[in-house]
Order: sequence, then C-alpha cells, then structure tokens
Amino acid sequence: MEKHKVLSKSSKNDVALEGSLWFQKSENMFLGEDRIALLEKIDALGSINQAAKEVGISYKTAWYLVNMMNNLADKPLVERVTGGKGGGGTSLTAEGKRAIAQFRIIDEEHRKFLHNLQLRLGQPDTLYQFLRRISMKISARNVFNGTITAITKGAVNAEVALTLNGGTKITSIVTNGAIDNLGLKEGMNAYAIIKASSVFIGTELDDAKISARNIMYGTIIKIIDGPVSTEVDIEIGGGNVVSAVITHGSATKLGLKEGSKACAIFKASSVILGTN
Repeated sequence: MEKHKVLSKSSKNDVALEGSLWFQKSENMFLGEDRIALLEKIDALGSINQAAKEVGISYKTAWYLVNMMNNLADKPLVERVTGGKGGGGTSLTAEGKRAIAQFRIIDEEHRKFLHNLQLRLGQPDTLYQFLRRISMKISARNVFNGTITAITKGAVNAEVALTLNGGTKITSIVTNGAIDNLGLKEGMNAYAIIKASSVFIGTELDDAKISARNIMYGTIIKIIDGPVSTEVDIEIGGGNVVSAVITHGSATKLGLKEGSKACAIFKASSVILGTN
C-alpha cells in the first residue's frame, strides 16, 4: 500500500491538506480511487460499457483496467456473466466487493489522518511555502530564504536588505522596475539567489576594506577539489551554507582546509531576488 500526499489550495487564499490513496502490488499501481469507482459502477450497473460511461473513460480503457486488476489480484475481482434474460453482463466477485469495502475503510482512516495532521500543523500555508521552495529547480547553487527588512530606492536602482534565519543579512541591488514587478515590500518573504561562481573566498580579512556589500564570515565545512576548479562550502550560521566555485590555484594559494575560518564575498549586484 502506498500513500501519496499533496498540498493543494482549497480556495484562492487558503491552503488545505489533501491526499490520495493507492494500493501497490508487484511494483504496479493496483487499486486507487478511480479504479474503485469503476468497480462500484460495474457492481451497480452490471455492465462494463455503462460503467465506463459513468466514470468518463472509454470501454477499451475500462476493460484494460479490469483485466489488470484481475491479473494482479489473488482472485478475480470482476467476472463475465454469460446468458440469462439480459444476454449476460459483468458482475463483481465476492473478492471484488471485499476489495471495495476494505479500500473505503482505509480511505476513511486516511482522511481522518490528514485532518488530524492539518490540525497539528496549525498553519499549512507555512508548509506549502516550504514545499514550494524546495521544489524550485534552478541552476544557482545558493538559494536563501529570508525576510525583507529594508528597501532603499534610488533614481534607477534599489537596495534591498534580506535577513536570513540566524540574523545574517544579504544585500541586493535590483532595478526599481523589479521591485514593482515582484511587489517587494518590507516584511515579506523572499529568496536570495547567488551563483557559486559569483562568490569569492577570503581569509584573514578582519582589517581589510572591501567594496563588496556582502561579506559573510564562517567555517569551511566541505572542499571538493578538482584539477581546474574547487568547490568550497562555508557555514555562515543559522544553518545557512554558502557555496563558492574558485580555481584550484586560488584554493591552494589560500591554504583552505575543512574546519578553518574563511569568508564568502559577493557583490550586491550578483544577488537575484525571487518570490513565490
């Protein structure tokens, strides 16, 4: 038996927890809501043709599903009845009726489970935003979630300050048009996206003066060395990790080692902002 749970919006503004239930057998999808509905219509109408019309599928598809369910079941769920006053038809076996009854019991318990889970979550919107965030597919290695704490507009561009979990701040320079298009406002959630190739690595910069707005001190937690490039991951607090890709020669010259202190440096203009 396999359960697939999804989050879907129940109205324009609210998010509700919903789900679907499937039985899986021999690595194949065996019984689900749509197939149970077909079995129920066959039981009520005594005809695969009529049942197919009722559930909105073709007669050919209905027979395919029936044959597949019968093949996967230990005993047939549907049987063909020949002869008789009506010239024969189709009916459910005792096993087919038992399968429907068992599915409905489990489906009811599944719905109760989802209802209780939603009550425990309290704010499913938060979980929905989290799933949206982790499902994003982008090429940039660094994606940070935070809250916009300041927006300073100039004649053409604007400076946006994003505060991450743990208090780390990222500064981004974007156009005023981008501010308007994204609807950015102080207090709203947003994402900072930085390509790893745009991140510089520095050491012993306590007294150095650098024009880059974003200088993040932390600890190197991983180094992946290559013949040309080296990937360096720096933990900057709050569970946030910045990834940088620098040349192998630079990594050697800096003497970078896992567990040593370093800082990640990137320009404000290298920070792309995103929203849900």
